[in-house]
Amino acid sequence: MTTRWSIVLSCTDSGTDQDKAQAALAELCKIYWRPVFAFICRQGHSVPDAQDLTQDFFAKVLKSRLLQAADQNRGRFRSLLLKALQRFLHDEVDKRHARKRGGDLHFVSWDDWMTEAPSHLSIPEGESGHWSPERIFDVRWAATVVERALRRLGDECEKRGRRRVFDVLSSCLTAERQDISYATFARILGLQETAVKNLVHRLRNRYRTLLREEVAETVGGASEIDDELRYLCAALTTSV
Repeated sequence: MTTRWSIVLSCTDSGTDQDKAQAALAELCKIYWRPVFAFICRQGHSVPDAQDLTQDFFAKVLKSRLLQAADQNRGRFRSLLLKALQRFLHDEVDKRHARKRGGDLHFVSWDDWMTEAPSHLSIPEGESGHWSPERIFDVRWAATVVERALRRLGDECEKRGRRRVFDVLSSCLTAERQDISYATFARILGLQETAVKNLVHRLRNRYRTLLREEVAETVGGASEIDDELRYLCAALTTSV
C-alpha cells in the first residue's frame, strides 16, 4: 500500500525520490493545517499570531527534517506532527521577536486554506473551553479526516447525478440506526422506504471505505489503520 505518508517515510533514509516525498509531505500539510492552527490558538496565541505561526511551522516542516527529529520510529503522521509542533512552539518563544515571521517560503495563502477545507464541525466554546491543546488538536484532526471522506463521497455522488441523495442522507451516515427516520427521508426523496434503506447502506459502506483510505494516508502501514480509526472516533465521540 503506497500512501502519501509511506512515501515520505520510505525516503527518510534512502535519499531517493526526494521530490516525490516532498510533494507528498506538502499535500499532507495542506490537508492538516486546521488541527495545528487550533492547537496554537489554544496555547494562548491570538488568531493573527496563530496564523503566522502555522505558516512558519509548515514552512519549517517542508524545509527541514523537523518530523524525523521529533520521533522517526513512530509511524503516524498525527503523532509526529504534534511532537514537532510542540517542539517548534517551545523554540519559537525565544525567538518570536527576533525576526519577521513567514521566512522565505510561502507555503499556501491563508485564504486558500480556508476555501479549500472549510470545517463544518462546530465545537461550542463552553464545552471545549477546558480542553487541553492536545485534545483540541485530536478533535480537529479527526474532523478533518471525516470531512474529507464525506467530501469525496459527495463528489462521487455528484458525478453519478445523485448529489441530492447525498445531501439528504449524508447526515445519517455516522448516526446510530435507531436515530434515522427512513420514512422522513423517503418522503423528501420521493422514494420507497426500502429504497432509502438500501441507499443508506451503500453510502455507509462507501463512506467507511473512504474513511479508511484517508486514515491510511497518515499512518506507516495497514496494521495501524484500525487503531488510528478507533482513536479518532473516540476523539470525536468525546467532543459531542
